[in-house]
Amino acid sequence: MLPNRELGRRAGVSRVLGVHTTWTTVGDGEFFCPGCGGDRNYQRRTGRRRFLVLGVPVLPRGETGPVVECAACQERFGTEALDHPTTHRFSAMLRDAVHTVVLAVLAVGGAASRTSLECAVGVLRGAGFEDASEVRLAALVEALVTDAGRMPEHAGPGASLAIELHEALDPLAQHLAPAGRESILLQGARIALADGPYSSAERDVLGTVGAALTMCSDEVGQLLVAAARTPS
Repeated sequence: MLPNRELGRRAGVSRVLGVHTTWTTVGDGEFFCPGCGGDRNYQRRTGRRRFLVLGVPVLPRGETGPVVECAACQERFGTEALDHPTTHRFSAMLRDAVHTVVLAVLAVGGAASRTSLECAVGVLRGAGFEDASEVRLAALVEALVTDAGRMPEHAGPGASLAIELHEALDPLAQHLAPAGRESILLQGARIALADGPYSSAERDVLGTVGAALTMCSDEVGQLLVAAARTPS
C-alpha cells in the first residue's frame, strides 16, 4: 500500500491536473442493453477530451468514441452492442425463419399431403402464427413454387429456395444457441417425415437449412436420422 503522504500527493495532483470528456449525442434508438439484459433506449455519443488545469480546460486531447450509452443504466458500450437484435426484433426474425423453413420443406414435396400440411400448421401456430390454416398454407406454397419456377433454367427451383432460406436464417444464426438451431431444423424434419421417409429433395432442403444455421453436415445428418427414429 502507498503511504498516506504519497496518497495525499496524488490526490492533490488530481485536483490540479486532469482530463475531462465532453460528450455529444449524434443519434439514438432502441437496443438490447448488455448491462440491463433487456431492450432499452440508447444514445450514440462521441466525445472530445481536454486537458484540465485547476478545473479549466486548456488543451485538446483528441476525440473518443463513438459509444452507445444506455438511457436506463447509463453504462457505455462499444457500438458493436447495436449488432445484437432487440428482443422484439429477435422474436420477429425467429418467426420469419420458421415460416420460411416450413414453406421450403412443403415446396419440395409435402404440399399435396394432408398430414404434412397439418403438421406444418401446428409448427406455425406454435411459432406465433395463430391464423395459420391448411388452405392458406397450400396457397403460399403454390405461390412459392411458381416463383421458384421463374428462376433461370440452369439454376433450377432449388436455387430459389436456397436463397430464401439463407436470407431468413443467416442473420439469425449468430444469435441462436445450439439448441435453438437444432429446434428450427427439427421442426422442418417433422414436417418432412409426416407423410413418410425423407425424399432426396427434402434432405437437400434440410441440408441447406442446417448450413444456413452454421451447422456442419455431420451434425445435420445425425439430427435427421434421430428425428426419423423418433416416434411421432
